[in-house]
Amino acid sequence: MKKLIVLILLSMPVWGQVNKAISIIDGMQKKYKGMGSFSANFSYQTDGGNALTGSITVKGTKFRLKTAGQEIFNNGKEVATYIKEINEVNLSDFDPADGDLNPAKIYTFDKKGYKFTLVSEAGGVATVEMAPTGKSAQVKSVTIKINSSDLTVKSWIIVNKTGKKQSFSVTKLNPKAGVDDAYFTFNKKSFPGVEVNDLR
Repeated sequence: MKKLIVLILLSMPVWGQVNKAISIIDGMQKKYKGMGSFSANFSYQTDGGNALTGSITVKGTKFRLKTAGQEIFNNGKEVATYIKEINEVNLSDFDPADGDLNPAKIYTFDKKGYKFTLVSEAGGVATVEMAPTGKSAQVKSVTIKINSSDLTVKSWIIVNKTGKKQSFSVTKLNPKAGVDDAYFTFNKKSFPGVEVNDLR
């Protein structure tokens, strides 16, 4: 009985840290959901390569993501991936269950698919590490830094199963993007001569 009590007492700080990590993630997601629509500029880098820039606009499940040489339109039903270099777009159905943590889904991912660890709280920043629980996940871990004061995302690092790292850092946030739904749908007329590959 004494051993059981000792084990329970030892596990209490761990559970407390887990609950706090989940609470921080909950607060962050609630904040961004409450914005209605928002946009952000960010820099990103893969395993020490050159730093690149991108931008994201999110409205519910809809998003428009711009990165170097590529633009993704998601209107909640259809995903259009436009590749600038070859003036080509690939169309596919939107799958809400897709576990890819792109810069849009970092704000809205399903918490049920991860276990959480509060790594640290220092300098007004909470660092939370997330590890996927599913065996088929292509991601090994995600470490996300969140401002403790306003619960906005500062940065995150994604490590895949092979150990390859991809880091993102938010440089500017606009909490009131105010865009129409049409902004998230690929408009062929805006891309003269584009080749369309319908993969649906």
